[in-house]
Amino acid sequence: MISHTIETIETEAGTARVTWHRARTARLVLAASHGAGGGIEARDLQALARALPAHGVTVALVEQPWRVAGKKVAPAPKTLDTGWRGVWPALAKPGLPVISGGRSAGARVACRTATELGAHAVLALSFPLHPPGKPEKSRAEELLGAGVPTLVVQGGNDPFGKPEEFPEGDFGLIEVPHGDHGFAVPKRANATQEQALEIITGGVAEWIASLG
Repeated sequence: MISHTIETIETEAGTARVTWHRARTARLVLAASHGAGGGIEARDLQALARALPAHGVTVALVEQPWRVAGKKVAPAPKTLDTGWRGVWPALAKPGLPVISGGRSAGARVACRTATELGAHAVLALSFPLHPPGKPEKSRAEELLGAGVPTLVVQGGNDPFGKPEEFPEGDFGLIEVPHGDHGFAVPKRANATQEQALEIITGGVAEWIASLG
């Protein structure tokens, strides 16, 4: 049985909330935040929270202060980084290595702050390589500058950057065939939604095991 506990944390950006999905014997923590348009109910975050504790990974799903406050629109990147920094001491408190992760805007935050916070690695789900239709506005620098082992999990049809658009770099990349920015798979695809989530959870579990 996996225990869930909710913790609220005061940060300089406001009150954040962490939902802990604890492994019975944890060897590390995966801390993951949501994107700019949704919360921790995102299908990939929930799938990881269900799957990883069995692999000795405690999953901490982090709700940024703007989301906790009920706002509809995410603040500037700088404010997101401030919120993440404020939550970090609680994430590191169990004394285990912490993988800094997130989806979309949350993945950018994880990349930007990884070295400074001493993250063990970065998990970037649906990294928004560029705004849809604007490949010239690349955010590759954030990803390439993470400075720690990094894994990108990207939908094959993500309008924010398809897997083949990513630059060469020192990071791993798992493609979720047919997946969009939220890893939704169209009905006509030759894969089910469940299979798409299994690619994510299986791939992430394997990568975490390889980190040592």
